[in-house]
Amino acid sequence: MIELRNDSLVFGFPEVHPQAKLRLDFQRTLRIPDDGKDYPLPPGLGSFPLRHVDDFPERVPELWLRHGGVVLPMYQSEALWVNFSRASDYPIAVKVAAGKINAVTGEAWEDALSQTPQDYMVVPRQPWLDGYSVEDGLIRQFVAMPLGSGYSAEEQLTGEAEHGGLQIMAYPMKAEAYERMLRVETRLKPLPMPMDACASIDFGHELSMALAPGGRMRQEIYDDPHRFSDWETEASSRCFVHLANSMVWRAVSGEAPPTVPPTAAEYTEVGLPWFEYYAADAKVLVGSSRLGGLKSVVELGKEKGDVPLPENASVQPEHIVHLRRGLKEGQVREGVF
Repeated sequence: MIELRNDSLVFGFPEVHPQAKLRLDFQRTLRIPDDGKDYPLPPGLGSFPLRHVDDFPERVPELWLRHGGVVLPMYQSEALWVNFSRASDYPIAVKVAAGKINAVTGEAWEDALSQTPQDYMVVPRQPWLDGYSVEDGLIRQFVAMPLGSGYSAEEQLTGEAEHGGLQIMAYPMKAEAYERMLRVETRLKPLPMPMDACASIDFGHELSMALAPGGRMRQEIYDDPHRFSDWETEASSRCFVHLANSMVWRAVSGEAPPTVPPTAAEYTEVGLPWFEYYAADAKVLVGSSRLGGLKSVVELGKEKGDVPLPENASVQPEHIVHLRRGLKEGQVREGVF
């Protein structure tokens, strides 16, 4: 069962175990410069509003209604990251796709879990996901572009602008595996990140947004530390997260869209923090060569003779907060007295 609670999605599997729950939300953030440099993690600027797509049966495309799920507003060239906020310590395998392109492997969507290559993440070990896994320890940031403009991973890999949005699928750990894990005390604990309604709408691509690969960011996708047979693959839930252009969000929902987020330059200029996250005892996936071959928004824009990203000046983050550096799992950091 999937519930929408306070702008968060809550996946629950009470038929498997009372603690088998996953909570996630979608964080507004800085769009890092798409300039070929590798940047640290930008901050969370608050959750995107999430609404039931079924609340707007006459204001959204028929395809959205068939897919069900939820909808959130994004400005063109705005960025987001998926925050896996802990609902419990119960391990959940999570697959994330953008336009039905797996964000970890770059392959087309499949409902089943794959071990080779690993096409999922394990929560709570994986605290967040900011983009497409392109190399060992590097991702390309999720950046919203109009579906049909040719920039999204979906369009670059399939040649079609069909789905857009995000797809989330969760699988709980088997109850007996969880109880065994508790007995040997190997619980995984992540560190949370600080920080006109009736107008007619042309249900074309200007409403639907898709996620394109943006700037490069230092972020690791962690290997599954459990046995593959520990996952309850017969129990799963899947949610389609539709992305609506913020410029027509009022017409869809009757609500004002969120404010435009600050640019990376504005944020950095006032000395606010960026972040580096470390999990010293966790193995890291190598990244997808298929996703690594994608062209970023700026690279593709140059080929098109277009300037798709405003405010793309390079920045030099100076205030970087290092989270969990040099610490093993569960180790407490001793500060300065």
